[in-house]
Amino acid sequence: MPGDGVLIGGAGTGFSQPHEHRRVELGRDIVSAAYIRGDFVLSSGGRSSYYFDKYLFETKPTILRRLASFLAEMVPSGIDRLAGPELGAVALVTALSLETGIPFVIVRKGSKGYGTSRLVEGELHEGERLLIVEDVISTGSEALNAATKVRQAGADVRGILAVIDREQGGAENIAAAGFRMEALYRLSDLPV
Repeated sequence: MPGDGVLIGGAGTGFSQPHEHRRVELGRDIVSAAYIRGDFVLSSGGRSSYYFDKYLFETKPTILRRLASFLAEMVPSGIDRLAGPELGAVALVTALSLETGIPFVIVRKGSKGYGTSRLVEGELHEGERLLIVEDVISTGSEALNAATKVRQAGADVRGILAVIDREQGGAENIAAAGFRMEALYRLSDLPV
């Protein structure tokens, strides 16, 4: 009975949903927005019968905002700077930076032939503790390339944080290279 100290709620009542329920709901929304079946070549060169089109979930403010909120909870303490590999993780790292207040850099695939020709764009200081932010991890090669570049620029890479781990050896490859990786979702967590 209302008024006896029991909270009665549901969609639209203003009461917050349990954390895990919101995470599952976000996972469903990511799959609905960005999971595609077909024949695809991945950045690793491997072939796949499905693809997570990161641009289809990262360009939707309702999904990106919730991703930033969940990822912010996963950022280890003591991180000085975030890093997002171009182009795929730039929107993601920007949203996470806005959510946490932690500044970020963008890691280029290759140096441009004009201006500063830097591989790491933005302010980065020697010895800063840095977290790589990635969208989808398959083999982990893109994340490892970004980690190598920021390490060469003087950063102390503390880990790699991803939205989705496709469970295709990326976590193992990243661990073998000496980095810690966390993902908000493993493929087996998602309703695909």
